[in-house]
Amino acid sequence: MYEFFVGKIDYVHPEYIVLNVNGVGYRIICPNPFTYKNEKGEVKIYTYHYVRDDASLLYGFPTREEKALFSKLLSVSGIGPKGGLAILATGEPMQVVSAIEHEDEKFLMKFPGVGKKTARQMILDLKGKLSEFLSSPDLNVEVTETPGDEDPLLEVMEALRALGYAEREIKKVLPKLKDESLTTETLIKKALQMLIQS
Repeated sequence: MYEFFVGKIDYVHPEYIVLNVNGVGYRIICPNPFTYKNEKGEVKIYTYHYVRDDASLLYGFPTREEKALFSKLLSVSGIGPKGGLAILATGEPMQVVSAIEHEDEKFLMKFPGVGKKTARQMILDLKGKLSEFLSSPDLNVEVTETPGDEDPLLEVMEALRALGYAEREIKKVLPKLKDESLTTETLIKKALQMLIQS
């Protein structure tokens, strides 16, 4: 229904952003909302409109390719929007595509909510159908951010909780991030990389 929105970031929450489009605030759930934390100008966000009996939700992505990959993930039995977001939140969609193409179940099972059965289903449903992503230069878009006033580690914890990671998993990676003077977005990506590699 909606291909994309162009507007200014009004608010950033660990689960979503509010995008002001001509005075109307759209709540858009994103894989890593802190990507947009210090955006001052207008941004374009590609959206996926998800409708079910009790909800009508917008999911947003920085590129058309990430939106398309999210849509493909939702087509897999056992993966809902929350699972799809957790998979894309690492900021490394090419790793996911590669894992599916190489039938790497162990890698796929590192995401919250993805067990052996779901990982196998992802491979069965998507292997050979992701060739459009293998040659896409837009899948690893980096958005720069400058450090803000809030404690980035608290924001990292909130973001990981929102993506479905357990407290024990979060506590395992948090000490490794304490000495880092990185942006919130980068810290979240680093934490997610550690979680999927552990």
